[in-house]
Amino acid sequence: MAVACDARAHTRKQARRCTRCLSKRTQRVPESSECLFVNRLAWTLSYREQNSFQIYFSFTGHRHFDAYFTLLSMTLPSENPSPKPDCSKCPSLVSSFVDTFVDFVVGRQILGPNPSASAPAASEKTGTTSPIVTRVPAAERLIAVGDIHGDLQKAKEALQIAKVMDENEKWIGGKTVVVQVGDVLDRGSDEIKVFYLLEKLKGEARKQGGDVHIMNGNHEIMNVEGDFRFVDRGGFAEFGEWAKWFKLGNAIKEQCSGLEKPRDFFADIPAHYPENQKARMAALRPGGPISSRFLAAHPTVLVVGQSVFVHGGLLPSHSNHGLEKINEEVRQWILGEKQWYGPDFLHGRDALVWLRKFSNERENQCDCALLEESLNALPGSKRMVVGHTIQESVGINAVCGNKVVRVDVGMSKGCGDYAPEVLEIRDDKELTVLSRSGALKLMDDEQLAAALRKYRGRSGLASLLLAPEPKVKTKLPAKMQTA
Repeated sequence: MAVACDARAHTRKQARRCTRCLSKRTQRVPESSECLFVNRLAWTLSYREQNSFQIYFSFTGHRHFDAYFTLLSMTLPSENPSPKPDCSKCPSLVSSFVDTFVDFVVGRQILGPNPSASAPAASEKTGTTSPIVTRVPAAERLIAVGDIHGDLQKAKEALQIAKVMDENEKWIGGKTVVVQVGDVLDRGSDEIKVFYLLEKLKGEARKQGGDVHIMNGNHEIMNVEGDFRFVDRGGFAEFGEWAKWFKLGNAIKEQCSGLEKPRDFFADIPAHYPENQKARMAALRPGGPISSRFLAAHPTVLVVGQSVFVHGGLLPSHSNHGLEKINEEVRQWILGEKQWYGPDFLHGRDALVWLRKFSNERENQCDCALLEESLNALPGSKRMVVGHTIQESVGINAVCGNKVVRVDVGMSKGCGDYAPEVLEIRDDKELTVLSRSGALKLMDDEQLAAALRKYRGRSGLASLLLAPEPKVKTKLPAKMQTA
């Protein structure tokens, strides 16, 4: 095993290999390579032989200077490993690079150093020790995005419809605040990539005075508890791929003295479980790398101005428990500081993430009196914004005098593959539905009732208003309607 923390320049020709790899114009580097390009620095991780790999970076673009450096070159332990080299002079460089590279390969985004990559005790080193923000001042422009369920392409389209992300996946929303109401997990094959995209946009938005809030839904709670009933085959495969690179990153760190030994999140998972299931369990269990890094930092209830956001619904009993206390207890549980199963208010049909009393499409089945009582328990709150229940017939809509807005339109391929829509709230009062066809005023109660009578079972609010003969959608399987 050999490790080099030096900067040995190579040829100009070699320097261009990684850059060309990035644009896919050539395959001059080995197939088992991943490339990353940041600020004229092209990074490459390549397998050279069995259990052997190298990390390079090259600086290109300057008319007088192209350089190619070997940052790290090593062979994983053999039967007779040589002594570990002392990398104590550059531990943060090696560790940060490895974490960033794993981020890019797995999520295709760069989020900066992974604060939880080597955390043995979740809460101290995950970067989420600060209390979760529960109340946010009113925004001039507020966007609500419904359930995504692992559909990266529909998530991108929704964000582009909202005019907060361009075709290059860059934030263009300025001071806009985006709230995604939960259920990124399950039923899709790009769950991790969706999380990375939203987190990347959050960082960009904050630099411009905006923000992105990702909430926990019932499917996040289920996965942390190890309930994988609704996991797509591609979702298991994505976590299996994550595990491969996560383990490789840890293996690199273990070969260098001066780096803290990474925690083995797979150690106590039963060996007979399928590999991809073990990977998902390791990643999302309480205290796991993905759950601690992402879900633990996400609110379960959020108030923005006069709007209360929650995945299923909020009852007076939840308000009496305390919104900040709810978020903190969920955070501590996901970080692994509590029992394996989540708090009681996350379970049962009246749970924050499971409630459907305010989201049934027909208003006569929506408990407006209870909704009024729930809002009154939160002084200053005017409306509730919920997901969880697919608004199959008419898309985003509001009932009870616009006191509850339902934003789950079933956009994911795993949930009906309906057209994306988002809710726009301007100046904390003007509500508009944004869709592929443009902006539409939110229906009032009478319009919604008439539309349901006439177009029951048809496809989306935009199609309903703008197309004379919308296609009839096939009803969802009962399994999909109940979770």
